[in-house]
Amino acid sequence: MFNRFIWKYFVRRLAHAHGFLDPVRLFTKISRFAQPSEVLAPTELLRATAVLHARGLLNTQVIQHNLDWIWPFWVNKQFDPKDDSFIPRSFSLTHINLTHRNWTAVGLPDMEETPLVDPRGLVTPFWDSWSIDVWIVAKNGKDLIPAQLNEVDQYLELEDNSVVTKSSSGDMHLTTRVKMIKEEGNPTCCIAMTAEGQNSNCLVVSLRPYNPEGISLVKDISLLKRGPGWRVNKMHDVLFDIEPEHYVVSDFHHGDVYYQFNEKSSAKEHISCSHEMASAAAVFNLEKGKKREVKVSIPLREKTRLSKKSSDAGKNWIEYLEKSCQLEVPDKHFQYLFNSSLRTVITHTAEDVYAGPYIYKRFWFRDAVFITYSLLCCGFYERAERIIDRFHERQGISGYFESQEGEWDSNGQVLWLIQKFVQMTNKPPKDEWKEMIHKGARWIKRKRLADNMKKIHAGLMPSGFSAEHFGPNDYYYWDDFWSIGGLEAASYLAFMYGEEKESAVFSREADLLRQAVDKSLQDVESRIKRQAIPSSPYRRLDSSAVGSLACGYPLQLNIQENVRLSDTAEYLFDHCLVNNGFFHDMSHSGINPYLTLHMAQVFLRAGDKRYFQLMKGIADLASPTGQWPEAIHPKTKGGCMGDGQHTWAAAEWMIMMRNCFVREEEAVGKLILCSGVPLEWLKKENNILFGPASTIYGEISLEIKCHQKDILIQWKANWHKEPPQMEIKIPGMSTVSVNGDEQEISFNLT
Repeated sequence: MFNRFIWKYFVRRLAHAHGFLDPVRLFTKISRFAQPSEVLAPTELLRATAVLHARGLLNTQVIQHNLDWIWPFWVNKQFDPKDDSFIPRSFSLTHINLTHRNWTAVGLPDMEETPLVDPRGLVTPFWDSWSIDVWIVAKNGKDLIPAQLNEVDQYLELEDNSVVTKSSSGDMHLTTRVKMIKEEGNPTCCIAMTAEGQNSNCLVVSLRPYNPEGISLVKDISLLKRGPGWRVNKMHDVLFDIEPEHYVVSDFHHGDVYYQFNEKSSAKEHISCSHEMASAAAVFNLEKGKKREVKVSIPLREKTRLSKKSSDAGKNWIEYLEKSCQLEVPDKHFQYLFNSSLRTVITHTAEDVYAGPYIYKRFWFRDAVFITYSLLCCGFYERAERIIDRFHERQGISGYFESQEGEWDSNGQVLWLIQKFVQMTNKPPKDEWKEMIHKGARWIKRKRLADNMKKIHAGLMPSGFSAEHFGPNDYYYWDDFWSIGGLEAASYLAFMYGEEKESAVFSREADLLRQAVDKSLQDVESRIKRQAIPSSPYRRLDSSAVGSLACGYPLQLNIQENVRLSDTAEYLFDHCLVNNGFFHDMSHSGINPYLTLHMAQVFLRAGDKRYFQLMKGIADLASPTGQWPEAIHPKTKGGCMGDGQHTWAAAEWMIMMRNCFVREEEAVGKLILCSGVPLEWLKKENNILFGPASTIYGEISLEIKCHQKDILIQWKANWHKEPPQMEIKIPGMSTVSVNGDEQEISFNLT
């Protein structure tokens, strides 16, 4: 306490001496806008933000004073005053990519490395590293620089999870194909390029001191002795399959290497830049009428470091996905997005589970639970089990599953996921999980507030930072809903362990918390004059109310027969929709794909056709490679928040597509088929396929045969026990109950 007092004293004296506002006083005033909480903000979030803005400060010092450089796509857009992406810099201390946060990771099913490709083909091989760019340079000055083009053709090649970028200008054509392969067991980033131009043109492979976030320092570049290529920062190799006609290097003092091709002094074997802004180029001549092919290989590990043994090891994409859940629908874009999302989720769960390949390449329980649930829905049981096995490493002595301090949703989420794993695999819970399950549930019991408080938040979970994007610390219902779901899951799991007394205790705690929530919501209803659920008892309705949808999706808690849930969805649809997507004012300040799909899931369960409007809106906002950033700029349609390839968003698309074909209504013990298959798909002559999909009742594969107006729905199932009650709910048609023993049913659309 004394040390803290001394620290505050010196900070205040130093600030006053230099004419600054008192930071301690300012910090105290900021905290008044939040409810009292143990933690003002998660340290992890503060650390990540500090790193982001540190780079932004470096960008400020470098980019705007050197706009003659060849910069990445986002800089060309965001710094162009004639472009919709333009952001005035003014008094902004940091310049950050806020308009085109888009990139795609290339990877393998059993490797954690995730090289990035930006929307114009810029390749960042290592996490947060320098990049490789490819140009065609002409003597007449009419160069082909993909980063400066408004349009290119880019897509994900599903067969090998490679990103292909095609660009053209006049008679110049450039194609790059980026993928990851294994060479002697080690992951290697491969860039294959094909160029076509005139005799006076040359293909240029350039090493750039930046990446999709901005400056990434390069101090040292030297030519390799053992073959064509570079050694970068005395750490990493860039290898060419053929010898270039010549190499060029430059430092910050001499400017971008782009301007050094005709300077003899730039043809050096080594350069060291004191500003750590070295750049280099390898030049390959082009002949008219002939294509030039060059391959670049970048080993991603210095020495062999084998991943833990698993059935994934050594499999390529075709082998690994051979028996996975398949989708075949008339809307090929929806199908492409499902296949791309599946690869995104697999890429980011090779060892640990990550929310993204770059700035979110770290662990969050919240993201991990949704991502792992998507794996379960598509039958990747071993992968899901491996993820759950590691949860105990992040559980404290108290029972708290902590990835970020001050967030109270993680325990409920972990317990809910374990229950889903047990139900969907039809396996008993592992003995090794028993202690962490009990500790996790008891933590919720101890953590929630007393029921006898004379407050509207009596009996709820404490004030906290919740899901990070709801606002200042508060008593968020999101935490309460997840805690109810977690306690109910713990009750189920304890019963599976044969501990009936413990099961009853957890069930009773879930009921008490549910009662506390119901009482709080009754008081809130009298205050806001409607039944919708704001994000906390002390908030008015705003976009953060999207968190309250958790009671319907995925938890299915049936809060007061879903009247409150439906009113919440109505409010969000009426007030928070932009471009048919959920626009989140809090933090994200963009259209959020995964939260939009949460809304769509609620409408799907309610039989409301607006679910498909939201799905189409999000499909239209996907990148050409089938990815979504965490949040999307409503004008540029590029990423404006978070990672440029958000794994949680991909997971939600997988779950959404699965639920359109098959979903559980657990409270009534029913399996619902085809409730999200739109009539427009059924009016075409085609076959629709989905499966095998995992449910809590067993695995099921669906085939829908459409001929004129006759529809035949067939299914094959491997039920865990007795066949469940099933209903077929095609949108716009009457619900039909079917016996689980049946295997087909016919419809006529007339």
